[in-house]
Amino acid sequence: MPTTTQALAATTFQAPSLGLLATEPLRALLEYCAAQVAATPKADGDGHPVVVYPGLGAGSMTTAHLRNFIKDCGFTVHDWEGGVNTGPEGVLDDWLGTLDDRVMQLHAQYGRKVSLIGWSLGGVYAREIAKRCPDCVRQVITLGTPFAALAHGNHAGSVFKLLNREKAHLPPDLEARLREPPPVPTTAVYSKSDGIVCWEGCVEKKTRRTESIEVHTSHLGMVTHPEVLRIIANRLSLPEGKWRPLRPRDRLA
Repeated sequence: MPTTTQALAATTFQAPSLGLLATEPLRALLEYCAAQVAATPKADGDGHPVVVYPGLGAGSMTTAHLRNFIKDCGFTVHDWEGGVNTGPEGVLDDWLGTLDDRVMQLHAQYGRKVSLIGWSLGGVYAREIAKRCPDCVRQVITLGTPFAALAHGNHAGSVFKLLNREKAHLPPDLEARLREPPPVPTTAVYSKSDGIVCWEGCVEKKTRRTESIEVHTSHLGMVTHPEVLRIIANRLSLPEGKWRPLRPRDRLA
């Protein structure tokens, strides 16, 4: 009988329809405009540090709305300071070391564990950093991150080649590793109307410290959509060491 891991590896993910892909920019624009007038609840943050990682081809400007929101909620927010996200440079694990260093520095500077938020490919970075230095990470939140479907099932432009430029395919052992959840509380936000990555590849394996939350938004609009912002505020507001899955009554209308 195949193991769960083997069964997941054999899953074939399909990229979103071309119709959903074609409407991504317009839907994201409409969602951004809606976010400007929406009354988004703010959290009473405890000031702990948060790092935001952008998606493929995105930089600090694309996550500015999200970072401003997190700051207004009472947390100490930081950009990843990696410029435009063009994918890892060289060997993935060697490159991740520079991102590890930043998180460990923030942990030492504030004397607090750091929450990591990653959009799309940025969520892969957040997950892997949390695996490498879990003592420094409070929680991980991913937004439309296809950690279970990096080699296929997306329109993001051969993401697997960015993760390992020396090979024509994502090695099975690395693919399996990237699917495994971090050893810290982890929230995976996904949308069935995502036009860039398949939503099935963004759903987290269920454990006592993981959850997957469905939203109704485009891929490009995830970092500004009020529903996503409410979830982020709720998750960041949980006291350290007292994480719990989101309950229906926690979700504000």
